[in-house]
Amino acid sequence: MSRASSPTAILATMLVAASAAVLTGCSYFPNSGPNHLVIEHSAKESSSVEHRHIAVDYVLVDIGRKVLSAVRNIGPESFSESFGQSRTRIAPIIKIGIGDTIQITIFESAPGGLFTSGDIANRPGSFVTLPAQTVDSRGMITVPYVGQVRAAGRSVVDVQQGIESALKQRAIEPQVIITLPDQTSADVSIFGDATGNLRSRLRPGGERILELIARTGLRAAGHETFLTLNRNGKQATVHFPNLIAKPEENIFLQPGDVIIANRVQQRFSVFGAAQNVAQTFGVNTQFSFDTPTLSLSEGVARAGGLIDQRASASHVFLYREESRDVLQRIGIDLRKFPETLHRIPTIYRANFLDPSVFFAIAQFPMRNNDIIYIANSQSVQLEKFLNHAQLVTTTASTVATDFLAVRDSFRALGN
Repeated sequence: MSRASSPTAILATMLVAASAAVLTGCSYFPNSGPNHLVIEHSAKESSSVEHRHIAVDYVLVDIGRKVLSAVRNIGPESFSESFGQSRTRIAPIIKIGIGDTIQITIFESAPGGLFTSGDIANRPGSFVTLPAQTVDSRGMITVPYVGQVRAAGRSVVDVQQGIESALKQRAIEPQVIITLPDQTSADVSIFGDATGNLRSRLRPGGERILELIARTGLRAAGHETFLTLNRNGKQATVHFPNLIAKPEENIFLQPGDVIIANRVQQRFSVFGAAQNVAQTFGVNTQFSFDTPTLSLSEGVARAGGLIDQRASASHVFLYREESRDVLQRIGIDLRKFPETLHRIPTIYRANFLDPSVFFAIAQFPMRNNDIIYIANSQSVQLEKFLNHAQLVTTTASTVATDFLAVRDSFRALGN
C-alpha cells in the first residue's frame, strides 16, 4: 500500500472534507431550497455589490439631548416650516382669478353724470350696476368708458381704485364697488377620507385648515389620519394629532390648495435580539401603534425587551428616512448627500448601558414604518464559533470511529 493511500492519509482526507462541509455550509447537505452560492454563481448577469460595500449611504446619530430637541419640535413634515411661518399669522389676501364672476356698481355724487344722466326720479339712486361678467382667459374685464381692465392677480380693492382713477375725468366723483358672486379661483379641493371628494370656497376673511375640516366634516379624524397639503407644486404631510397639538401647524389656506386626507394604520418593525421576535421565530416582527404617539422605549417594550445574554445593550438601533432639516438642526454635515435628497436614510443609536438613555428614549418619538434592530452581543458570535468547532470535532471523531469500524469489518471478512 502506498503512502498516499495509507489509512492515515485517507482519514486525514475525510476529516478535511467533513470540516469543509460543516464550515462552508455548501451543498453537501440537503437544503429546503437552492443554496445562496448556487443562486449567486448561476446568474448570467448580476447587479449585486461586494459584501464590504454598503447598499445605501446613511447617517449614524447617537440619541442625546440635542437630537431630542430637533426631533420633538418637528413632525415627519411641517406645514409651518414648509410654507413659511409668516403665513400662519395673517390671512392671505384672496385675489381675483381667471373664471371669476365680477359684479361692478358705479356710484356718482350727483345726478346728470356719466352713468346717472336722465330723470333721477325714475332711478333708485345715483348709481348703476353693470351686467355681471367673467374674467376671461387673459385675465381681463371690460368697463364702459374705461375699456379693458386687468383683474386677474389683483385684489378687489386694487381693481376698484384703478377703475375710479380711470373715470375721474369723466364721471362725477365716481366710487366703485366690486362683488364676486362666483369666485371659483378661491376654491380648495379635498380628497380622501373626507365627506366625499369636494371643492369648497374659502371664506373672505381667511380660513385655516382645522376650520375647513370642521366645516366639511372629516371622517376618522384621529391618530390614524394624515393630512397632505399641496400648494404651488410643493407638498407636506402632517399627522392630524400634531395639527391639533401645535397651533403653528394650523396655517391659513390659499386659493387652489389641495388637501388629501389619508387614514394610515401606523406600524413599526422589530428585528434582532428581542423577546417577542425570538419567541415567534421572527414572524411577529411588526407591531401597531394603537395610540396617537409612541416613544422608542414603548416600542422596545412592545417587542418584549432585550434578550438577556444575547442582545448587545449598547447597540439598539432605529432606522428611518429623516428630514434633511432635522439633521441640519442636529448639526450633521450633509455635504456628501445630494441637495435634491430631502429625506436621508438615518440610523439612530441608543446605548442601554448608559443610565440616562432611558430618559432620552422615553421622549424619542417613533414614526410610521420605523425599524428597530437590536444587535447580538459579541459573546453570541463567539458561542456560534464554538458550536461550529464542536460540530467539526464531533464529526471528525465520528468519521474516525466509522473508519476504524469499517477497517475491522474488512479484516474480519478477510479472515
